[in-house]
Amino acid sequence: MKKLSSILAVGGLFVVSTNTVNAMATTATMMQDAPAEAEVGFTQMLKEMFIQGGAGFMGIVLLCLILGLAVAIERIIYLNMATTNTGKLKQQVEDALASGGVEAAKEVCRNTKGPVASIYYQGLDRAGESIESAEKAVVAYGGVQMGQLEKNVSWLSLFIAVAPMLGFMGTVIGMIQAFQKISAVGNLSASLIAGDIQVALLTTVFGLITAIILQIFYNYIIAKIDSIVNDMEDSSIVLIDMLVDHKK
Repeated sequence: MKKLSSILAVGGLFVVSTNTVNAMATTATMMQDAPAEAEVGFTQMLKEMFIQGGAGFMGIVLLCLILGLAVAIERIIYLNMATTNTGKLKQQVEDALASGGVEAAKEVCRNTKGPVASIYYQGLDRAGESIESAEKAVVAYGGVQMGQLEKNVSWLSLFIAVAPMLGFMGTVIGMIQAFQKISAVGNLSASLIAGDIQVALLTTVFGLITAIILQIFYNYIIAKIDSIVNDMEDSSIVLIDMLVDHKK
């Protein structure tokens, strides 16, 4: 149910964003003094600019954007599912330890999703040996859970770096073609090289737009991971304290 809610929330966000953009575009069109037939929509303008930029580099930049958004949405859904009300979980585990012992506390952790509950379970599972064993289990499993939180985030940073680099490469190639035409013709004509320069600049623009969009998602994901990791560290300390008090 939580996974379904996250998916629906992300889908709803895209629908609302699309409707908002369409509404803004419609309002802007109605406010123009020129006839509606002469207006060029924002989406149509983007399509024309994309085609002018060339299918080669522009297609690769678009692929980076699609793959980056796919990774970002998957991570956002996973991190939202991994978020736990640590205060409530701590109270439940503490009450279970007081009333039913370690097995009751482990049952609470089994019925709770998220890395914090998993760390609690690993620590409680070693509680019968010693406090040191429980602490080592918590630290070791915390590292495993951190790896799961950061999974595929490196791919997102790769797309952020590659997209503008591809745009700059397209710009360089376009400028080379422009100078080749100048060299072949023998005179400098703005109309002769304007098309190649325009193509060169469009690849850079779309590469930068892709990087900016993915960077926003990347920063949100990193902030979410840091928040969960802080909860994991605080909860680990709280768990060890609870086990020490339970041993007394």
